[in-house]
Amino acid sequence: MFATLEAAPKAVTPPPPTPVMPPAPDVLDLTEAMAAPPPAPKPSPAFRTIEATPDIVFTDQPAPMPPEHALLSSTTAAAVDQAFNSLAHTVLGANARTLEDLVKEMLRPMLKTWLDDNLPGLVERIVRAEIERVSRGRS
Repeated sequence: MFATLEAAPKAVTPPPPTPVMPPAPDVLDLTEAMAAPPPAPKPSPAFRTIEATPDIVFTDQPAPMPPEHALLSSTTAAAVDQAFNSLAHTVLGANARTLEDLVKEMLRPMLKTWLDDNLPGLVERIVRAEIERVSRGRS
């Protein structure tokens, strides 16, 4: 019948390999176009300054209240004021001690106790370290 001729298979050759290029090194080219923009000017502060002339003036004595709104009569207020002034002059005149004097008086026994407990050990340790340092010839 019919004879078929089979053609011999052709050898398939793979395509030639594409050359692999090494990656290009990272090069950073700085130009003026890439420079950072100058910083924006700072906005003005959102607060106002206080003038040298104050709106409120403090005095030694409070402003007197109208007599109909006062809780104390003027004689009672004067008596209380005189009593507190007398007490202040007595305390400050006889015992002219400041807060600093009171703190010193309170801290002195605590400091003495701490020094009695800790100072000998501290001095001994520091002297021993200094003797070792000098004996080794270090300076």
